Amino acid sequence: MAHVLVIANETAASKTLQDAVRAEAGGEDRVTVIAPVNEPNQGYVVYEDTRRASAGRRLDQTLKALRETGLAAQGFVVETGPVQAVKDALAQLEPKVDKIVVSTHPEERSGWMRRHVVEDIERAAGGIPVLHVMAAEEAEPNVLVIANQTVVSRELLDRIRRRASEGTSSFLIVAPQSDEEEHAAADRRLRRALTELRSEGIDAHGQVVHPDPYTAAMNAVHDESVNEIIVSTFPGEKSGWLRRDLVQRLRKDTGLPVEHVISPS
Repeated sequence: MAHVLVIANETAASKTLQDAVRAEAGGEDRVTVIAPVNEPNQGYVVYEDTRRASAGRRLDQTLKALRETGLAAQGFVVETGPVQAVKDALAQLEPKVDKIVVSTHPEERSGWMRRHVVEDIERAAGGIPVLHVMAAEEAEPNVLVIANQTVVSRELLDRIRRRASEGTSSFLIVAPQSDEEEHAAADRRLRRALTELRSEGIDAHGQVVHPDPYTAAMNAVHDESVNEIIVSTFPGEKSGWLRRDLVQRLRKDTGLPVEHVISPS
């Protein structure tokens, strides 16, 4: 009886991955699915509960689908990066792992592939076969929201609600903040916005991040799977972000759709 180890997070619930696991595992084989929830390198994380809950939701969907086909499937959400998750699993799981399946988004939107995670897992596997699966068709829409003082504005929250009603499943809100004394205020605003959105069933998480909004956005696009960006500012005469041409720079350098929401107050 073989033991197949699966490493996946945002693509864990994809049909592509489930089909690949069924093809790798026989009827008597055991499957262990690990969903790493590694935190971004930048900023102060304030959404550990939501990230873990989202990973757990996708993991539960996958385990249910695999078990319905007769596979003995178990799974865990772990708070480590994918490479360390593989190393820990190989050291701890019984019976020993015989095959590894790594699931990512396609290359153009996969943070794991940009960071060469698959190659690092192959080295950590020590000769155990590693299958890389790219799951494209069920990719979850994710919106990156850049906002600080306007993060609790009615204009921005209503736009997020409308976008959620159109089918977006996840929102990452980043709040750039440099002033140590203002960090607590930024954190309170962000938590207030997240609480309001989550109370309505919207999958939203966020963090206080690098003080430069352009750098913060580019870091998030690099680390996360992002389909589009919403930038929230005061009107032009009040917004330092607009004076630095933030919206146009992000459109040019990310290649993603960027929407600008103006919040008067």
